[in-house]
Amino acid sequence: MSATVEDALLTRRSCRAFRPDPVPRAELERLLDLASRAASNSNCQPWRVHVLTGAAKRALSADLLRAHDEGRRAASEFGYQPAADEWPEPFRSRRRRFGEGLYRDALGIEPGDTAGRLAHHRRNYDFFGAPVGMVLTVSRLPLRGALVDAGLFLQGLMLAARGAGLHTCAQASLIDYHPVLRRHLGVPADHVVVCGIALGYADESHPLAGHRTTREPVPAFATFHDRRDPG
Repeated sequence: MSATVEDALLTRRSCRAFRPDPVPRAELERLLDLASRAASNSNCQPWRVHVLTGAAKRALSADLLRAHDEGRRAASEFGYQPAADEWPEPFRSRRRRFGEGLYRDALGIEPGDTAGRLAHHRRNYDFFGAPVGMVLTVSRLPLRGALVDAGLFLQGLMLAARGAGLHTCAQASLIDYHPVLRRHLGVPADHVVVCGIALGYADESHPLAGHRTTREPVPAFATFHDRRDPG
């Protein structure tokens, strides 16, 4: 598959159900090489990527699931998001609509079904069954700028994956267990964990295959400043 940038943007989604089909290492290296073309402040390229497949991915997933089940959640190293009850509008409403669309509408899990919601969330720690799990980190030293750079790299990787007929899911949930990631991956002390990334071929038979999120229209977020000079 070869997609235009527009095609990749329009078909990219957070895929939460994958087939087990492996992705060749040469293809993973090609996608990472493309993503590395992302812009970064003064070309610092502050990112590192840990790529896990096979037994390495299974071992990390088992440890993440154990930490999750034992309640060993750790505080984010860089204040990724506010507490659930501290989101202001309009973000609170958008978050609520997302949750309703994912859990109730796509998965049939009602708001009061805590066990059902937890069971789905738990799938994060097996990278939703994807054959490839990645962990993205950036340097602490230019941290605020490096986080912007990480977002550019991540978007480049996700679009490159779509061009290859693959899907991805960026996973902030993994930062809750960054001590586990550090132990398994040898993340250096001068780096922080930004997110995990599931990558592989989408399972189009899964109930989530048809789930899509909406976007705000351009007039809701863009202001055009086009005052003309007096003629």
